[in-house]
Amino acid sequence: MSESADGDPPPKPPVTRLTSAAELDAFIAEPSVALVEFYTDGCGICQSMEPVVSNLAREVSIPIGTVNPRDDPPLIDRFEVRSVPLFVLFVDGEPTARRAEGFISGDDLTDWIESHQNS
Repeated sequence: MSESADGDPPPKPPVTRLTSAAELDAFIAEPSVALVEFYTDGCGICQSMEPVVSNLAREVSIPIGTVNPRDDPPLIDRFEVRSVPLFVLFVDGEPTARRAEGFISGDDLTDWIESHQNS
């Protein structure tokens, strides 16, 4: 990672928007742990999660992505998306934990990630 002129590391990128299964596969392939939120446009709870997820992306050391499975419908069956928002935690490219409980606070999401990334 390169440093800026004042010696600080560059800012961590915000949440990564994914639009296809190929992008999702590439996103989860490299890091040992990654979080992906499945959402849909027009979902009120999904919209209320946007600032929570954005803040979380700045606070945790893992990459976070979002994907609308309607952009690539096979994702719906592949990840058994029955309700949104759906959070899936990937460890070494494999889905290891899922959470689809409506609105979730940032602290609750952080605790959930920490409890599953080493299991």
